[in-house]
Amino acid sequence: MSMTQTQEKKPGNLLTSNDIFLFIPNLIGYSRVFSAILSLFLMKNHPIYCTIVYSISCLLDAGDGFAARKYNQTSRFGAVLDMVTDRCTTSALICYLCNALPQFMIFFQLLTSLDLASHYMHMYATVISGGSSHKNITKESSWLLNLYYTNKKVLFTACLFNELFYLALYLREFDHLPTIFNVKCATILVFITLPLFIFKQFTNIVQLKRAAVLLADIDCDERNSIKSS
Repeated sequence: MSMTQTQEKKPGNLLTSNDIFLFIPNLIGYSRVFSAILSLFLMKNHPIYCTIVYSISCLLDAGDGFAARKYNQTSRFGAVLDMVTDRCTTSALICYLCNALPQFMIFFQLLTSLDLASHYMHMYATVISGGSSHKNITKESSWLLNLYYTNKKVLFTACLFNELFYLALYLREFDHLPTIFNVKCATILVFITLPLFIFKQFTNIVQLKRAAVLLADIDCDERNSIKSS
């Protein structure tokens, strides 16, 4: 046995769960969580600071993926941390909007339910079917989801405009913010971001449907294999 082989088998060279927790992209993920929580404390009375901190949390989402690829530190924990942070951050902002805009509460509740259900079912279906990542979608399975998850520009832009739409609705509730021709800048931003916001919701619907079909197919295969045995 060579010296290199001996060194590779030493227990000290094996990764532990603590090593995974300290991966660079996961450290960035913790920063996202901290920024998101901080934005909650600023949300009621400090809209500008809240928007800046909330935006930092969202923009770091691109940073952790870049770091994971650059340093070869992708992990299942990191993937779940990333998705859970995304869902919790957006849901927290929508909770505020439900209070600020109670007339649209049902609308916000449906959007939150769609977002959580589609991503949970999608990740669960991916794990059950043996997929290595929820972002690995073939064109044959769904050309739209393949475009959404494999084209980083599409993914980044859709997620960015989705968050900007909610932030714009949030900023509209503060009268002291800038206007253009007596129209709130936040209102203008709502209409600018609306098309891609709708695209993101449609993608969530497609994702939910695909996950449901995939899970049902797995159920069929398992039951059919039992009957044929």
